[in-house]
Amino acid sequence: RRVLLLGEGNFSFAAALCGARDTHVVATCYESEEEAAGRGGAARSIRRLRDSGAEVVFSVDCTKLREHFSPGKREFDRVYFNFPHCGRKAGVAKNRELLARFFRSCAEVLAQDGEIHVALCNGQGGTPADQPRREWHNSWQIVAVAAGAGFILSNVHPFKAEAIHGYKSTGYRSQDKSFCVEGALNHIFTRSTAPPCSTPVSCKAQLGSQKVSFQVPQILVDKINRGFLEVNSSHPVRTIKEKLSTGLSQAFPVQNISSCLPLLHQGHPDGVCPSNIFWVPLSPGEPPSTEGTSQGLENAVLFSQFGQDTDGNMQGGCPIPKQFCLRPSLLPHAQAEIKTGAFSPGTLHVLSGPVFRKGRISPHSMPVFHEMLVVLAVSRGTENSCVQMLVENIKTTTSSLHQGVGGVKPSISLQEATSFGTEPNEFAAFEWQLGEIQHFLCVGAEPEPSGSCVGVIRTAPDEFKSSELVFILVSLNLDLLAMLLCGISDWRMLWTWDRRFLRQFPEGELRLFKSFSLYPPSYEHDVSFWVPDGEGFDEVAFHSLARRVSGEMVTSIQLRDSFQQPGTGRRSLCYRVTFQSCDRALGCQEAVEMQLRFREEMQHKLGVTLR
Repeated sequence: RRVLLLGEGNFSFAAALCGARDTHVVATCYESEEEAAGRGGAARSIRRLRDSGAEVVFSVDCTKLREHFSPGKREFDRVYFNFPHCGRKAGVAKNRELLARFFRSCAEVLAQDGEIHVALCNGQGGTPADQPRREWHNSWQIVAVAAGAGFILSNVHPFKAEAIHGYKSTGYRSQDKSFCVEGALNHIFTRSTAPPCSTPVSCKAQLGSQKVSFQVPQILVDKINRGFLEVNSSHPVRTIKEKLSTGLSQAFPVQNISSCLPLLHQGHPDGVCPSNIFWVPLSPGEPPSTEGTSQGLENAVLFSQFGQDTDGNMQGGCPIPKQFCLRPSLLPHAQAEIKTGAFSPGTLHVLSGPVFRKGRISPHSMPVFHEMLVVLAVSRGTENSCVQMLVENIKTTTSSLHQGVGGVKPSISLQEATSFGTEPNEFAAFEWQLGEIQHFLCVGAEPEPSGSCVGVIRTAPDEFKSSELVFILVSLNLDLLAMLLCGISDWRMLWTWDRRFLRQFPEGELRLFKSFSLYPPSYEHDVSFWVPDGEGFDEVAFHSLARRVSGEMVTSIQLRDSFQQPGTGRRSLCYRVTFQSCDRALGCQEAVEMQLRFREEMQHKLGVTLR
């Protein structure tokens, strides 16, 4: 591997590396050879480097690396920059700018899977790893600075100077003096993945004898057709689904129904708030593109189409006849199958697939997730014992999954719907809209209504019951289960395009997830506006717009102030919007541009007047 060392003072660090196996060292410094050789011990280290075959290059500007290396010698596997500093008494602002230009320069010479190692004195970096931690404005803000050049912090560990043979720091205030490196940290950066493609995408589907097409809502474009539940997938949601099915088969015969589940739902799902639905206007006939790629998307074929964007909002205020939406649940399909008598008594029928729901932004509220719906027909009078058997089986399987992962053993509980609480999480709240619920299945150290509900248990309404049979339906949110079992704090990580995520789950093995993007920077922006007179404000539409404009980079929207103007009665709202990525670089300038686009779109889509 090719290793580039920048800003060497006396070359003692480079000399310690030059004997490493299969490593070619290129050691550089900013000064001329004459100036560098005058530092204590530098001449001896330079001779050692040259004798070992390493390259030593002088007068190298770390902000213009492209100029110092020919095209064939620009790809470095590692770049080291220990204790960068502008010199003398330069303040934090100048050193931030130095780092920003350094990272931009590194982007031109670093190999695709390469690493950048930056050692900083205690407190300079501004991350929680610093002890004590400086105030943000008084730090070098290294993670935010690196993000501006497309890099994420993937690891951080102590800089152990005593473990580096012969190493001696030098250059204190541009002098041949050492400085304190106690508590120093080595920050390791890697390239971020590029933002997902935002090209509008359309699907075509067969409805009876007619072929129709529809445009996928923009916030779902990078989530459609991901194939997480397919046979060759090693994604944790598929692993959990398969393990649960295997566990359930210990108590009941199991039949998986994984194909031919319609992606579209016709009409308005009973009881569901229209603002929680992704509505999709249909276009008859063949779509503009003649070539499509079939990827097993429940009777839909994908193709690219450049056209008008859509958020999947309902048009005209109420559903029109034959209006379609992306399925918000597998429950309506199961209920339709119950009416046809398709489910045989005593057999567990398992349906699974992605479902689509609009909701407010939070770490556990996702616009799409994988639902596992279990349907069991039992004799009337035995439903309570069968529910208990199902729950115990799910508890046992989930506990065994967690034991394989490690960490704190979860508490898995069944809670009566009447005692669940008044503030369920988004998943539970939406399930209430779909019909009466008897029990909630919760996972957590201490089950709380605010975030641990992963499943609901209900019996089919009376219209689906016969004089002899009762249908038990168990709906599980596989994405939430994966997050709780694998220690994933943000649902967006399940949908990342970064290959480092799936590498942590080889061949479907469940493990505790270790984030490859540490301490991602966050940016807060406030927005105030007047609400249109005589109209209510649709917060779900507001959150959905933020999701689309930012590409799911908004992590929080908090109401800061509500004001009603005396005399006119006009209402003004002020929200704080927080931008943060969990898996890729998000720089300050990019966040500012997102905020500006969001403000512009709010006026057009929501009809508000900015203040």
